[in-house]
Amino acid sequence: MGIKNYLIEGGSGTGKTSVATELERRGYDVIHGDRVLAYVGDPETGQALAGPPKGADRVAWRYAHWIWPVDKVRAIAADTTHPATFFCGGSRNSRKFLHLFDKVFVLYIDVETLNRRLDERPHDFGFKRAERALVLRYHRTREYLPAGITIDTANTVARVVDDILAHLT
Repeated sequence: MGIKNYLIEGGSGTGKTSVATELERRGYDVIHGDRVLAYVGDPETGQALAGPPKGADRVAWRYAHWIWPVDKVRAIAADTTHPATFFCGGSRNSRKFLHLFDKVFVLYIDVETLNRRLDERPHDFGFKRAERALVLRYHRTREYLPAGITIDTANTVARVVDDILAHLT
C-alpha cells in the first residue's frame, strides 16, 4: 500500500507490535502482519496446514510454519495509495517477498530485557516455558530472521521508531 514499503521483523518480544502501533499513532500506514496476514502453512508452497505431524514438537513446528500469503503481500505492496507502508511481524517465508521492500529492519533486544518483556505478557507467545525456550534459542541463533538493518529496541518505543525513520532519509 505504499510507494515505499518497509518490513519490520524480529523475534518474539522484540517490539514489532509496539513499533507498529507507534508508527500508526504517527500517521503511517501499517500492516500488522501477525494479526492480519499470518497463518500456519508450508513455507515453500504457501498451502495452509492443519497441524504438526504425529510426534512433532507442536510449539517449534507452529513457529516454523508461521507464514504470510505471498500474493497478498505482493498486492498490498503494489498499491501506491500511501507514501510509505510498514509491514510489521514475523514470517518464515519472508525470503519469498523480501524483494518487495525498500528496506528491511530487524528488531533486536538484549536477553535480560527480552525475558522481562516476555514475563510481562502472560497471554502472548513466549510466556510459557516451552515457548520461552524456543524464543531464547531463536534469539541466540537469529534463525528465521532476514538480513536487514538491526534496530536495538531497548530504548523507548518513540526513540526506536525515530531510529527506524532516520534510516528512511
